[in-house]
Amino acid sequence: MIRIIALGPGDPESVPALALEAIHGSTGPFVAPDLDPAVGTLLGIAHTRLPDDPTGIADGSVVVAPDPIAHAVAQAHPDAMTTPSRDVLRARAIGARVAELAVVASRLRAECPWDRVQTAATIVPHTVEEAFEVAEAVADGDPAHQADEIGDLLFQSVFLSALLEEDGHADLATVARGQADKLISRHPHVYGDQAAADAGAVVDIWEQRKRAERPDEGIFHELPPGLPALAYAAKAQKRAASAGFAFADVSSALDKLDEEVGEVRADPSQHEVGDVIFAAVAVARAAGVDPEIAVRAAAARFRERVEGAAAMAAEAGEDFESLGPDAQLQWYQRFRGR
Repeated sequence: MIRIIALGPGDPESVPALALEAIHGSTGPFVAPDLDPAVGTLLGIAHTRLPDDPTGIADGSVVVAPDPIAHAVAQAHPDAMTTPSRDVLRARAIGARVAELAVVASRLRAECPWDRVQTAATIVPHTVEEAFEVAEAVADGDPAHQADEIGDLLFQSVFLSALLEEDGHADLATVARGQADKLISRHPHVYGDQAAADAGAVVDIWEQRKRAERPDEGIFHELPPGLPALAYAAKAQKRAASAGFAFADVSSALDKLDEEVGEVRADPSQHEVGDVIFAAVAVARAAGVDPEIAVRAAAARFRERVEGAAAMAAEAGEDFESLGPDAQLQWYQRFRGR
């Protein structure tokens, strides 16, 4: 069996005593990546170099590595023994990587002419843009794209926390701890003795806790007017639901949507069209669907189909853009039915 011993973040001042004890109690053969020379001296062991592909580690080896690398090796070898336990190693590896990102943010802030002049006000538009790019990546369903965009959004939080710290306010550790405390408080069904039968009950508990924390803000607290329309509608409905004002089920929401569609047929005005879209958001909420992501995915499908119809028409010697609406629709339907 492979044994994995994690050395902390990788610097000699942070090697855990538990790791040293585990190493001294092992006979090897030891395998390790390139280590800080001071760490190598501290360990005092002979080792071969860790292969680039962790699946190539021989059985019986003792892998000695900083937390992030040790965690990656543990993921490649689910039966390996780890010091510390896998859950603790995972938490330490995440902490080390986020700390690395915070160091990058600090250096950029100090040395990059662009980053040096930024303020929270100038960064926030980029934060909003990155959030939308995460939503687009989720709609695409590409895990690698999602990881990349989530990383961009994570850096926005790290950088904004660095700006707070510069002004003598909360640093990244305080921000993270505050968020953890908030989540624990709002999940008494996990961290306390309150029961939640389903996801809907969890949402109710969450909203009730938020309202209790802000008793003077009313039903529609934390409803930023700058939110995109679909997100604003969904959040407004969520706030109303926390006060008990919501459709009982998807069927009831669909009935309301049918009613609004009938009204827009009689009067296709901005008012009635808005009611239809708002009712559709209610259907999405009742069905447990995020309307923003759903509409983005629908728009992506529409784009793919129109482009496909145009390409199909071109293969038949026709210019899609020169065709009338009926002919374009026929090509669109052909593409969908292929």
